[in-house]
Amino acid sequence: LGPVHGQEGEGIAGLVNLIRVAETGKDHRGKEWAGLKSSMDQCRVIIIPCGNPDGRKRCPYDGFVGLPGEIMTKYGQGTHSDGTLWRWPEAKSLHPMKGDVALLGAYYNNDGINMRHDDFFLPMPEETRAILKVARDEAPDMTVSLHSHNYPPCILQPAHVPYFMKERVAVLANRLNDHYKNQGLPYMADGWQSKAQVDDEKFPPRGSFNLISALHHISGTMSFTFECCHGTVDDRIKMSPVDYDTIVDIQLNLYQEMFNYLLANRLCWE
Repeated sequence: LGPVHGQEGEGIAGLVNLIRVAETGKDHRGKEWAGLKSSMDQCRVIIIPCGNPDGRKRCPYDGFVGLPGEIMTKYGQGTHSDGTLWRWPEAKSLHPMKGDVALLGAYYNNDGINMRHDDFFLPMPEETRAILKVARDEAPDMTVSLHSHNYPPCILQPAHVPYFMKERVAVLANRLNDHYKNQGLPYMADGWQSKAQVDDEKFPPRGSFNLISALHHISGTMSFTFECCHGTVDDRIKMSPVDYDTIVDIQLNLYQEMFNYLLANRLCWE
């Protein structure tokens, strides 16, 4: 599932190159991905390149490599009426994003809906309904929702899913992180562990019920979020510079590791 946040174009670039690999065995740079092509040939692959065309169209930047993170934040999450940035997580607190808004960020469609945090029992926009219909009709073994942030790439743990699914996502997350390290790509240092967490016993649950949770419960899929890096510059984050070539490699290596896991564990949910 391509980005539901329109400023996070890295996922679109990755999926466009994945389609190219499926067609020719090479990405748009001419780099060969024989293993990835072979894996795709063994599977039925459903690709939604962009989950939020409205937000993507309003974003004035194709990418944010080398730019300050504040620029991405402004055009991604928008501004208050006084021009100050909404920022995360406050940008998720007003739904729909209407009223105290000067610049509507690319997080949202033109009606101010953030598909990541919609009303999933009665979805508000057509985009959410279409995404959930694909999941329901196809019942995919595995689903990734593509996002981006200012940090190294990583898979995030889902919240409202069975514990055995969390365990499987943790295995894939750590395997992917080790793969990035071995390939010389950005990775989460300090022994990144995406642990299968149990909700707080005193006040469950900790995480919100979001699109990832909805995708699982409507189809049974192993769903999770992948956060790519924008390549932005932020003095608070210790990270080597990332260029657009690196972003494409990050994306395509994600898909290879997903296929590797899936082909070894297909339909073996316990």
